[in-house]
Amino acid sequence: MIVEGKVVKLGDKIDTDVIIPAKHLKYTDPSYLAQHVLEPLDPEFHKKAAEGVIIVAGRLFGTGSSREQAAIALKAAGVKAIIAESFARIFFRNAINNGLPVLACREVTAYVHDGDEVAVDLRSGEVLVKNRGVSIKCGRLPELILNILLRGGLVEYLKSAVN
Repeated sequence: MIVEGKVVKLGDKIDTDVIIPAKHLKYTDPSYLAQHVLEPLDPEFHKKAAEGVIIVAGRLFGTGSSREQAAIALKAAGVKAIIAESFARIFFRNAINNGLPVLACREVTAYVHDGDEVAVDLRSGEVLVKNRGVSIKCGRLPELILNILLRGGLVEYLKSAVN
């Protein structure tokens, strides 16, 4: 499973209230949430994401509350994958459950820059910075997680398992 896109680079400790501010949580429509994703950092982020981007971030991406809407909003906005030095555990699981690829990769922020074009091989755990020819080896995702992502999330995976 290879995901490609332009990088939007973020810092450390991007919490779920920054990903989707609480004032928008009274709405459940993913397309509405997508318009407000990362609004406190960049009110125009949803326009960039609509082109299909890959977020590269530092430590503890998705820290804070366990709101599932954070992963839903990112995916609905057009984020194809998130590569971070580390994730908050509940965000990582929410992302997988909703079919949003996430990959932990130590020191990724040292090698990948805002605007880079990357190809992420989720099976091998390799990130290729296409425009600079740099290859970074990250941790591999377990087969079960890859299968959940291939199906588009946990619900679809479970549906396919019972059919």
